[in-house]
Amino acid sequence: MEQLDLPFNTQALQRLSLQIKQWGQDLGFQQVGIADTNLSVAEQHLNNWLEKGFHGEMDYMHRHGLKRSRPELLRDGTIRVISVRMDYQTESVADMVKLLDAPNAAYISRYALGRDYHKLMRNRLQKLVDKINTALPLTFDADLFNLEMRPFVDSAPVLEKALAEKAGLGWIGKHSNLINRKAGSWFFLGEIYTALPLPIDEATSAHCGDCTACINICPTQAIVAPYQVDARRCVSYLTIELQGAIPEQYRSLIGNRIYGCDDCQIICPWNRFAKSTAEADFNPRQQLNTQQLLDVFAWTEATFLTKTEGSAIRRIGYQRWLRNIAVALGNAPQSETIKAALKAKLLDCSDLVKEHVIWALEQQK
Repeated sequence: MEQLDLPFNTQALQRLSLQIKQWGQDLGFQQVGIADTNLSVAEQHLNNWLEKGFHGEMDYMHRHGLKRSRPELLRDGTIRVISVRMDYQTESVADMVKLLDAPNAAYISRYALGRDYHKLMRNRLQKLVDKINTALPLTFDADLFNLEMRPFVDSAPVLEKALAEKAGLGWIGKHSNLINRKAGSWFFLGEIYTALPLPIDEATSAHCGDCTACINICPTQAIVAPYQVDARRCVSYLTIELQGAIPEQYRSLIGNRIYGCDDCQIICPWNRFAKSTAEADFNPRQQLNTQQLLDVFAWTEATFLTKTEGSAIRRIGYQRWLRNIAVALGNAPQSETIKAALKAKLLDCSDLVKEHVIWALEQQK
């Protein structure tokens, strides 16, 4: 993508920027902002995080070198990033807490209850790109058909939270999630890389203050300092990213969380302003918001694949799914039914699952 040298003017770019934001909202995004590509501060923070080994097995965090923090290296000619957010909350925080307090219930991070957001948001972003490309020759009286713009939704080395912060969509909180004063943090992010010299939006100032609620509530104390998360301790990493066995010192702390963790968002005071999503595809599928541990532990691999079709959950695979549930069953109140289910699983399971089932049986004693 080459640097554009075309008859742009400030007023036309400003009008186009406003149009892009309106089109974005028409397509279901709650907010659209525009940022430049200077991520030098975020790059230093990322490098420090990597040097400390906080990324664990997530080798992809450093695999692409500087492309993650320098958008122009990922897509040649990029000078602006259009950043969007889309709400996904479908139930109240009280309902989430109630489920976490029910030790025999299976808690799944709320972002994964409905349809996988990646494809949905990328399709919407592509529609936004199409609208922009259609408008360009009319706006600038130039032959600008099919200007190359690239949409991303957690699908490439992109510092999406840092870009969203620069674009005015919120600020990065002490738990490392993006927070919006009027919408909390229950939302997804997406981006469009472009060579259009659009006017940039003002970054949002931080408003966490002295609050340390997210740090204090973290089940495994993974937020080792404000704005620093050691992923190797994080429940989301342990249940989703980690390929092998969950370190024994964290198993009892995971509770009934079988896929991800929302505690730092649940406790955040800014989420009292969060809005329920109007996106039907984000509504819970297959009763994933009310499943019991024993029921999902009994799923065959075929059932797992059927129940998680179109869901982000499928990416961990059946074996890690069973691994996570076995840990949760070990943390559940002592039950002969649970012991029987665990013993039955020992008759036919992988070595990975077996290790966690044996641990769970010891806990049940």
